[in-house]
Amino acid sequence: MLDDAQFHGMFFADVLGIYDVYGGNGPALSSASQIPILDVSLMVGAMAAATTNLSFGLTASTTYENPYALARKFATLDHITNGRVGWNIVTSYLQSAAESFGLDQQVEHDERYAMANEFLEVVYKLLEDSWEDDAVIADPASAIYTRPEKVHKINHSGWQVLQMCWANLVHPSPQRTPFLLQAGASKAGKTFAATHAEAMFLPGMVPEKTREIVESMKALLRENGRSEGSMRFIAGIFIVVDETDEKAQAKFEDLLQYADLEGTASLFGGWSGTDLSQFSDDEDFAFKGPPAIQSMINTWTATVPGTAGLKWTKRRVLQELAVSGAHPRAIGNAQTVADIMQRWVDRAGVDGFNISYATTPGTFEDLIEHLWPELRRRGVLQEKYAGHSMRENYLQDGEGARVRKGHPAGSEHRS
Repeated sequence: MLDDAQFHGMFFADVLGIYDVYGGNGPALSSASQIPILDVSLMVGAMAAATTNLSFGLTASTTYENPYALARKFATLDHITNGRVGWNIVTSYLQSAAESFGLDQQVEHDERYAMANEFLEVVYKLLEDSWEDDAVIADPASAIYTRPEKVHKINHSGWQVLQMCWANLVHPSPQRTPFLLQAGASKAGKTFAATHAEAMFLPGMVPEKTREIVESMKALLRENGRSEGSMRFIAGIFIVVDETDEKAQAKFEDLLQYADLEGTASLFGGWSGTDLSQFSDDEDFAFKGPPAIQSMINTWTATVPGTAGLKWTKRRVLQELAVSGAHPRAIGNAQTVADIMQRWVDRAGVDGFNISYATTPGTFEDLIEHLWPELRRRGVLQEKYAGHSMRENYLQDGEGARVRKGHPAGSEHRS
């Protein structure tokens, strides 16, 4: 359905630990708050076989993965999807993940990004430099499949990846390096994105605040010798659309009855590190809550109808986070929703949206039935895919972080 409707891609978030800040393991497990969570990379082959153009963005951590094994995995996925795979690069943030991988404490934030930079350096060498373009000839006459002189050891030695000297086990794939996505608005995260990322997931519930991140990223791109068009900026949004504003609002309110507030508290604890069980049920979070919640309350009060003058109790905060999460909402008929999205494009300078869903396939059926005709009428809907690979479809005329197909900016010559 997504493929037929010309969605650019399908993005899969991932975590490597359980959300246990709020109430230990219990609330996350009972509410299924990202647990159990399967390894989506094992399913991409089936999804690719069922589609023609849709891309798949997968999350993998530079803190806990091995670059040699991950390069092989993404090269394999790139082959079987014909270049329709992307890597959402994360450094991981859960203490439970660190403990699950044998660490007492998480690696410090900026050090994780330093590790990630070297991780990417190794992955580039494996995917870009270890096999020459014409290494595989598969020639029956000479009985030679791969020309040995065209495959090179990468001979990497560094502070995090101590030594790695062999080539990638997989021959060059359509994209060589998967399309690179990243989220993270910290100083270290933005510097990393300006070096490596070709699309960036942006935080923020107010367009003007998100635009500050976009503008700062464009300045960093220029400092890194990259054009502003070499990165796509993607805002998160939650959409409920129907024939009328009233029907859409009723649909949203109906969805709220199914929300598990304990599960929402569990998710928020994982995102923010804040244990909401420390606060009483009748405290007004607008004055006593954690700074992250106070910031969201100010945004909700300014932008969400009916929230001004409310007492922001813990339950009220969780109800506001439930279903839509910490994303801006667009609830209404097709014109109302399209106007909200257009404001984000105009005021935040984003290129597109990562649309979260409440039900599947219901949310997507509603988008295609109600919203797509309006976006098509306005001339802002993708009518056909620009190319075959994820990089071609997302960047189109942009060159991304690659100097030529698959080769990273500043890449060394093959050893």
